[in-house]
Amino acid sequence: MKVQPFQIPKPLHENLIVQVDHAKAFYNQLHQHNEMQLSLIVKGSGKLLIGDSIHQFTTGDFFGIGANSPHLFKTEQDKGMVHMISLFFTQDTFGERFFELSDLDEIKPFFSLIPDGFQLLSHLDNVNDMMHQFIEATKLERVLLFLQLLNLLCKAEKKPLTNFIYPKEIGHLAGERMQVVFDYVLHNFDNEIKLHTVSDLVYMTPNAFCRFFKQRTNKTFFQFLIELRIEHACQLLKNNPDLSIAEISELSGFKSISNFNRKFKNYKGVIPSRYIKQITPTAIGTFG
Repeated sequence: MKVQPFQIPKPLHENLIVQVDHAKAFYNQLHQHNEMQLSLIVKGSGKLLIGDSIHQFTTGDFFGIGANSPHLFKTEQDKGMVHMISLFFTQDTFGERFFELSDLDEIKPFFSLIPDGFQLLSHLDNVNDMMHQFIEATKLERVLLFLQLLNLLCKAEKKPLTNFIYPKEIGHLAGERMQVVFDYVLHNFDNEIKLHTVSDLVYMTPNAFCRFFKQRTNKTFFQFLIELRIEHACQLLKNNPDLSIAEISELSGFKSISNFNRKFKNYKGVIPSRYIKQITPTAIGTFG
């Protein structure tokens, strides 16, 4: 399937698209589409790459993704089946200027915050229930439920996912190159990665590749690589209390624990041992 553009299958006579993914892995190719996307992770964990940023996702998380924002959900391997419920829509889903009605003033802020994408931080139980209701709801019930959902999202606590605004389309060739790079890095970040190895994959010189990558991610290739390694380390720290920090450092692709501690603090503001104490207060002393 082409990386760009990605077509969301639209059922006949339906404007608000409700999609349920239940498989061994989410679609993990870099893609963008004209529709805005709201997704609930019913089951699964991994990394979300969106715009210029990398984020963890796990069961119960809820994300908003802006129109034409390049993204992919990379599922953790060997974790069983994954499950996601998503809504796809545009500002014209219910007709031109529908969302300009004065009666809908309370939900208009949603369309200002969605371009950056967001992760929901509050009201997760309510949103979880609402997303499940979409599956069996009638068309009218979906419209009413959707408006209620947008109203709730406007009021809820959220954190932005990215602030790098892409052109409307990446372009097919650039999209293919970015996909090749992301796919290689996602499968090899725990090993040493040479710049010339990656640039060779997309038939570019190292200097040309560096310019190409920064123009499309707003960061250098090695900044992206370190961020990916740090987010992987965070997942290990959360989910594998039996691993030592030295082991996590090695599994995340760092050559030395001192470099790992330094880079981790640069990105997260604390060293790994302090991070694990912050996210699991009852686990104080786990890493000694």
